Amino acid sequence: MQTDIDPRALIGRKAFDRAGVKIGTVDEVYLDDATGVPEWAAVRTGLFSRDAFVPLEPSEFVEDTLRVPFDRTLIRDAPDFGVGRHLSPEQELQLYRHYGLDSSSVTDPGPDKDFGRLAGQEE
Repeated sequence: MQTDIDPRALIGRKAFDRAGVKIGTVDEVYLDDATGVPEWAAVRTGLFSRDAFVPLEPSEFVEDTLRVPFDRTLIRDAPDFGVGRHLSPEQELQLYRHYGLDSSSVTDPGPDKDFGRLAGQEE
């Protein structure tokens, strides 16, 4: 994904799967604590008011929409961790595995370090 986009600009944008089918609306964006780069988006799917986490890499922000290169079914079946709090390293690993992505960049920082902080929150 383009790294020069303000992650707050994604909030409220529509998200679509690889076939162009609407998934839902971006609720929150999670940043990598080590780099500050947007890493995950929580997309409100509309199904029972559930948010599904989607990876922002290799997704694209095109014409004010988030294009996620995965099937809608895979996105709907993503692990549900709730929103509004940090993602633990274990949760991030589960998401990487779910989407079949390389998780080598995720390291165990120890018990005092949080991963996946919300965009717009101070450390």
